[in-house]
Amino acid sequence: MPSRSSDLLLMACAVLLTPAAMAASFDCSKAAAGSIEGLVCKTPALSSQDELLAKVYKQAQAKAQNEHPPTLKAEQRGWIKSRDECWKADDKNLCVGDSYRLRIAELQSRYQLLPGKGPVRFVCDQQPAKEVIATFYPSEPPTLIAEFGDSTSLMYAQPAGRGSKYQGRNESFWEHQDEATVVWGYDGAEMKCARQ
Repeated sequence: MPSRSSDLLLMACAVLLTPAAMAASFDCSKAAAGSIEGLVCKTPALSSQDELLAKVYKQAQAKAQNEHPPTLKAEQRGWIKSRDECWKADDKNLCVGDSYRLRIAELQSRYQLLPGKGPVRFVCDQQPAKEVIATFYPSEPPTLIAEFGDSTSLMYAQPAGRGSKYQGRNESFWEHQDEATVVWGYDGAEMKCARQ
């Protein structure tokens, strides 16, 4: 016959394992059933990613205190909206997980929360004025922040047969043996760049 203490232990375990008790950076008791927040609350792996993002975001906030104009909070609200669009995805868990991974990597590189390799200078098309400056970060996935002229691009590592390949919104960077092929901007011309 089970003892009262074993009954209490079983009840405590049941409470700890309920979805509402899962750790997340928001109140799971307020997450709507069927919502992306609800999915995060009931999925341990996603809940862990949410907690990691909360820690990384707090570190980024500390570095962004003097940011003008202040953009971190607005960008985070925009990211939450895009994460919540995963309700349309065929594989919601994969979509949400990828969303967290990319956001964590973005904050770690943009706010230099990880040690970067660089800056590394590349001169393109043999014209010193056409210079790309790249800093590489060991985030997951690996990231690159590149500067060209007066613009900056965050790029994520992509599978490559050889060398290192990164893709941003409208930019790409593919380095192999100290030479890089860079495309900058929508319909931008391919530049051949040499590491300096």
